[in-house]
Amino acid sequence: MMNEAIQCLMERRSCRNYKPDMIPEDVLRQILEAGTFAATGMGRQSPIMIAVTDPKTRDQLSRMNAAVMGSSGDPFYGAPVVIVVLANRDIGTYLYDGSLVMGNLMNAAHALGVGSCWIHRAKEEFESEEGKALLARLGITGNYEGIGHCILGYEAEPCKPPLPRKENYIYHI
Repeated sequence: MMNEAIQCLMERRSCRNYKPDMIPEDVLRQILEAGTFAATGMGRQSPIMIAVTDPKTRDQLSRMNAAVMGSSGDPFYGAPVVIVVLANRDIGTYLYDGSLVMGNLMNAAHALGVGSCWIHRAKEEFESEEGKALLARLGITGNYEGIGHCILGYEAEPCKPPLPRKENYIYHI
C-alpha cells in the first residue's frame, strides 16, 4: 500500500492545456502556503512569490515570456493563474531555494486537483526594464532573480501517463 504523499509525487504531471476557470481563493492560498514551507538553505527563505490572478498582468507576463523566446503564442497554455517565483541573489542557495518552492507549488497543486507546469524565462523577464518596472510598481525591492513561473489551472484534458523511468536512474552503493 503506497503512502498518499508518495503517490501524489509519483502521479503529478505537467499540464499544458487549461480551462479558463479561476482557482478558488482558498485553494490558491493553500498552494501558496505550501510554497512557503519549501526547504531553503539554512532556513533563510530567500524566495518570494507573486501570485498573479489579474488577467491584464497575466497577459503582460505571457507577452514578456513569449518575447524572450521569439514567439507570439501564450507560453502559459491558457492557465488563469501564474505564480512568479523569485529569489534573493545575495543568498548563496537562492537558485536551489526557489527551485524547491516551485516543486512544492506543483506538488501541492496536484494534491488539490489543480494542474500545473513550470515555465522558464522568468530570469530574462525580470532582468528586462519592463520586468524591473513591474517589480517596482509592486513595491518589490532587492536583488531578486526570476526562478520560474508556476502556472495553475484546471486541466482541459487528462495529462499523458508517465514515461517509463530510464535505466540507471539510481545507483545504490
